[in-house]
Amino acid sequence: MPLPELIEIVPLDKPVQAEVTVPGSKSITNRALILAALTDGGVTLESALWSEDTQIMVECLRRLGFPVTIAPDPEEFCNRTITVGGLGGKIPNAGTAEKPLELLVGNSGTAARFLAAFVCLGNGVYRLSGVPRMHERPQAALFRALRQLGYRVDSPNDKLPAVVHGTGPRPGRCQVSIVESSQFASALLMCSLVAGWQVEMVGENVEESPYVYMTREMCAYFYWSRKHSRHPERGMKGGIYPVDPDSSSGSYFLAAGWLAAGSAQNEPHPVSVERWPILGAGYQIDTNFLNYRILPETVSRRSDLGDSIMTLMMTAPFADHPVKFIDLDHLRVQECDRVSALHAELARCGAKIVEEDDTLTVYPSSLHGAEIETYNDHRVAMCFAVLGLKVPGVRIRNPACVKKTFPNFFQKFAEKPPHGLGVEIRDVKTGRQLTSEDLFAD
Repeated sequence: MPLPELIEIVPLDKPVQAEVTVPGSKSITNRALILAALTDGGVTLESALWSEDTQIMVECLRRLGFPVTIAPDPEEFCNRTITVGGLGGKIPNAGTAEKPLELLVGNSGTAARFLAAFVCLGNGVYRLSGVPRMHERPQAALFRALRQLGYRVDSPNDKLPAVVHGTGPRPGRCQVSIVESSQFASALLMCSLVAGWQVEMVGENVEESPYVYMTREMCAYFYWSRKHSRHPERGMKGGIYPVDPDSSSGSYFLAAGWLAAGSAQNEPHPVSVERWPILGAGYQIDTNFLNYRILPETVSRRSDLGDSIMTLMMTAPFADHPVKFIDLDHLRVQECDRVSALHAELARCGAKIVEEDDTLTVYPSSLHGAEIETYNDHRVAMCFAVLGLKVPGVRIRNPACVKKTFPNFFQKFAEKPPHGLGVEIRDVKTGRQLTSEDLFAD
């Protein structure tokens, strides 16, 4: 049974102690899938996320001719063990100018950007397209860089849909801006392992970009496994790559514990996330979320937190001082204009919030329930579900949009402690309390 169109979160009436699992990182999983396809031989990703975005990437790799096998993960229902047969930079399938090979990327920014660079290594013509929102999201900086490298990319407005003409690996130089998205640089860096591209990145704080850092570290990990098997200590053990839990997804449960605990609770982290993280804390900037139970006066999307800055905004109305969230420009060009969405929906709940350029300032506020528009954005839905644990009457429209990265999110909310939060979730139309079977987003 699908999730109802409108659900209500019933606030927790007491602190909760829990240790939850969350699915693997989308950012790591989709990078690892591309890197695995670039290797020689098989690579097995353990604890890989299995959600809409990663399923899109797997399906595209299969359409390109790569053997990919999927097995269940015994520890987390929305993870999988994924084995990819890498072909050392070769891409088996391609289309022609008359009939390009179609690659459907949905609203997955990582799939759209990573695959645009990846198919340049093939020999043929590929057409990338997605949902209407994906056709609005930026691509121009990546397309310019690919053209500098000598590849033909056809797009009337430098967005999707686009036709890419692959002519195989060939050395070259390019410059790419990460002002709109660091995914452009990540796409080029990963493929440069095979193609020999020299990539110059430009943009504010380019050397401090956490997602570029993640990509570089993962490239080094896969590179040493592929090229230097005499040094296994620097690469994968037996062709296995473990994917960390998603820190952005973990932030919802940490914040839920903080809001349910209230100011009288002494336990600093009443809700914890298992395996946080196992491979390297520096891979995911949102691992820093643990440090923000006490809110500072200013938090930056660029240097402090990634997408979990949205989660932190849900706690800001309960602080004893205004909190300024800065450097939010990247949030405007993601699944929706998240700056405007957060402003509108927090204001709908009674928060005093001021939007100035790419800054949101949230003031201490007395909140009330409201019907939340999610803009088909998984992170908007999950953020306001957290707010509903503290504020009565929060209703989430289109909750199934969480399938993009966390299909069992509401199941985790409803499962009894210690493996869930024990939250009551109701179907607004019928008033019925939803069971675990009702709460999976597919």
